[in-house]
Amino acid sequence: MRPNIITEAGIPTRLNQWWSSIPFITSGVVLICGVIYLLCLLVGYDSYDTICFLPSAVASHFQVYRFYTSVLFHGSLLHVLFNMLALVPLGTELERIMGSVRLLFLMFLLASTNAILHLTIAFLVAYNPLYPALYLVNECSIGFSGVIFAMIVIETSLSGVQSRSVFGLFNVPAKWYAWILLVLFQFLASNVSLLGHLCGILSGFAYTYGLFNYLLPGPSFYSKIEGLSALSVCVRRPGFILCTGGTTYGQLPTYSNTSAAPSALINGNFLRNISSWMPNRQTPTVQEGEDPRFPGRARTLGSAGAEPAAREASANLHARHTVANTVRADATVTADQVDTFDEELKKLVGMGFEKTQAEVALAAADGDPNVAIEILMSQQG
Repeated sequence: MRPNIITEAGIPTRLNQWWSSIPFITSGVVLICGVIYLLCLLVGYDSYDTICFLPSAVASHFQVYRFYTSVLFHGSLLHVLFNMLALVPLGTELERIMGSVRLLFLMFLLASTNAILHLTIAFLVAYNPLYPALYLVNECSIGFSGVIFAMIVIETSLSGVQSRSVFGLFNVPAKWYAWILLVLFQFLASNVSLLGHLCGILSGFAYTYGLFNYLLPGPSFYSKIEGLSALSVCVRRPGFILCTGGTTYGQLPTYSNTSAAPSALINGNFLRNISSWMPNRQTPTVQEGEDPRFPGRARTLGSAGAEPAAREASANLHARHTVANTVRADATVTADQVDTFDEELKKLVGMGFEKTQAEVALAAADGDPNVAIEILMSQQG
């Protein structure tokens, strides 16, 4: 009997350890979606046509609230379980890279852009003169899977892996992973929104290629949010991950050029991105003891010690992003430090360095412009 007692006691302990390892925002989204589904189940709510994403209702009655209610509601137990189990590993990795506030903003941005793309494509296809498909504007979509598809694209881009496993059965090139999942779900599941998932993939690639750069705030915005007294209880939570030190993962897509003016969106770099469309990267060099799919570690409030040193700057731009994680884990950024960081960044950009590389180098140098210049010169050399 004693072995059985130990085994039974170990299950809740392991579940508690697993749940404790999930960061603040990711676990919060899981809880919100789960609670909403349980409440709907208990009260017998099934009027999904009032909260789902319905293009005709959004356009005719300007029901913008559907952009966000549609991602929080789910139609069945399997629906919510599958989406949340997919969200946990994706959200955990992205939150540790970006920080909690930045990930929350990213989810809001992706939910908005997914809905706008869905609305636009639905009406363009529904009323095209060649083959009208009016059912698309009357298709009711719910679930978090559209945002999850966008996060798959972003996480794959940041990880730099060359292949991904599909349900543990076979490996596929990482650049085709989201597209293969899109096709498989259409064949394996019923009542799946092809357009909702497709728009998620398109939003993910748009973010990765820097098309949303002008919608993304700078590091000072996230630091001010984290410094609000109203959020002090959340910030002190063990799973809350700070966005301090000018970490640039969440706002600087791999192929972007943030120093370019808005009018210069269609430049040579952008056209090269469109020609390749899918990123094709080499796997970054991994230090001993470091997860190859997780370059660098973000900072959790209350953790001690310094982060591992960054890789050499001769790797690709994704590897240069990892330099930002050398900032101390227990560092606290004040408003004055953020202003100083922004001022030094402007000076480096004024010297002719690209803003993306300058921001990463300055963060790696802990705000010292001289050290940042040496890093940038070594990269150019």
